[in-house]
Amino acid sequence: MRILIVEDNRDIAANLGDFLSDRDHEVDYAYDGPTGLNLAKTHPFDALVLDLSLPGMDGLEVARQLRNEAKIDIPILMLTARDQLEDKLAGFDSGADDYLVKPFELKEVEARIEVLARRGQRIKPESLVVGDLEYNLETYRVTRAGQTIELNPIGLKLLEKLMSESPAVVSRRELEHHVWGEELPDSDSLRVHIHSLRTAIDKPFEHGMIQTRHGIGYSLVAPDEVSATS
Repeated sequence: MRILIVEDNRDIAANLGDFLSDRDHEVDYAYDGPTGLNLAKTHPFDALVLDLSLPGMDGLEVARQLRNEAKIDIPILMLTARDQLEDKLAGFDSGADDYLVKPFELKEVEARIEVLARRGQRIKPESLVVGDLEYNLETYRVTRAGQTIELNPIGLKLLEKLMSESPAVVSRRELEHHVWGEELPDSDSLRVHIHSLRTAIDKPFEHGMIQTRHGIGYSLVAPDEVSATS
């Protein structure tokens, strides 16, 4: 598994990371809340080990933004020295899946991560479906009305974001961040890639699905919903 450890105590992070690496897990680190949030939003991790007390942004806010704003369902194991029931409830309310009080056994951390990851794999949708458009997240196969559509990696990322949020409008900033992270391209890149995506998804068919919201962003809407609002 690829695991992100967000822990400001570098000794604890290194100790846990070394243990997990020795057991064939791939580990990345962040030592403050904003960095951890950015990494979790822009890279595909199987699990997040998140300390509650972090500089810049605490673990509660990191989890809350991942769940409520970024809509990322990565399994989250929250670590803390606080053992009060109120603290645990706050962690769960923010979006944490499990809660472990320090000091902890390294084997228990790994066991809990594996349970959460398996649970996440069971609930993760295999496909995204909007109207007659389907994107299989396991095989990266895209079809519309039974016809296979070929997309490049950036097109697939844009499509996944638009379908996941459908029919809501996704801002230009959200789409750029989803595809490129913090290293944003020039201002025309998103427009060019949306044009290519629209050519593949909409042009061969009677009804377009990708809608431009001028000055805001884009949305992907099922053909029957487009007809109902037009």
